Amino acid sequence: MKEVDARGLSCPEPIMLTAEALKGAQGAVKVLVTEPHQKMNVEKYAKDHGKKTHSEEKDGYFEVVIE
Repeated sequence: MKEVDARGLSCPEPIMLTAEALKGAQGAVKVLVTEPHQKMNVEKYAKDHGKKTHSEEKDGYFEVVIE
């Protein structure tokens, strides 16, 4: 599973990194972000591109798995 660590980054960097990771992904992509709005943006981006997501709040950050 490819992992994108976008914790602490400002928009639009998390989306740009997610888009790049999805281009070459052969499976699921895990995206780590710190802010709730970043989690929602990553989920919306994935949905808009026909992907499914599963999100979980961890200790101080969010983990979004895109499949």
